[in-house]
Amino acid sequence: MQKVKKENSELINRIKPIVEKLIKENSLYQVKLNKDEMVKMLVDLFGKFSSEEFAAIKDNDLIKRIDSILVIEAVSGTLNDLTPEQIAIYDEAVEGK
Repeated sequence: MQKVKKENSELINRIKPIVEKLIKENSLYQVKLNKDEMVKMLVDLFGKFSSEEFAAIKDNDLIKRIDSILVIEAVSGTLNDLTPEQIAIYDEAVEGK
């Protein structure tokens, strides 16, 4: 149990500053994402790696992976925010392609 807590805190200590920095630098993330929820989700996700595998991920690669996940989280559901008129315009544009 102690090992799990230690590994979890290592994940949090590495992931949280990245999430905070990315959200601070991106206005879409600031509007659409909850920092604490994203950290928890990412800790759960990266917790599936062994501690050795996670430690082997270079910082730049980890930042890119987290940023890619945050983009998906931020834009998912974007169509739900549109008015019926905006959805009709979107549908017409997609059908025209």
